[in-house]
Amino acid sequence: MARICGIDIPDNKRVEISLTYIYGIGLTKAKAILKKSKVDPDTRVKNLSESELICLRDCITENVIEGDLRSKRMRDINRLRNIGCYRGVRHRRRLPVRGQRTHTNARTRKGKAVAITGKKKAPKK
Repeated sequence: MARICGIDIPDNKRVEISLTYIYGIGLTKAKAILKKSKVDPDTRVKNLSESELICLRDCITENVIEGDLRSKRMRDINRLRNIGCYRGVRHRRRLPVRGQRTHTNARTRKGKAVAITGKKKAPKK
């Protein structure tokens, strides 16, 4: 397995797809990186030469990825929480942030549905 930026990327996949295993690199950014480093996207990782790997590493390190990106996202969310804006309140309450409905659906964000028991009937005399 090739190791790029502390992540083991799969050997048997195309370079274009293997780069997406790195947090912060999607398919579009992977294509841009390969174009900049002049590496053929259809080659397999195991067939890359050492010079191509070095060139890929250099192009990737110019982007914010992995731990730095995760910490940046957490800082952004904490900033929203601290200033008390609408999005921050939604994050704090663990509700959908971007305007989705919550009357139905939203189970991914809200968690498993909890049944509410009805009002108990008075015993008959």
